[in-house]
Amino acid sequence: MTGKCELCPDCGGTKHPGQTTFTVDLGFGVIVVRNVPALVCEQCGADWIDDNVASRLETLVSEARQRQRQVDVAAYQPA
Repeated sequence: MTGKCELCPDCGGTKHPGQTTFTVDLGFGVIVVRNVPALVCEQCGADWIDDNVASRLETLVSEARQRQRQVDVAAYQPA
């Protein structure tokens, strides 16, 4: 995550480092990952996730898919 502020392409607000919640519907269930590092627009709330964070989320989703729970909630932790 970069420390510099950027402009939101959606509304022109300023994006700042923060956190978001990532949710995926797996068909048989849902995984919710909380406290995911992201750039978040202070004006509209849109968020952007770095490639390395997205890669970690893919791993968490894959693990949840294998567990086959209806609801799986996890806190984000770097690999």
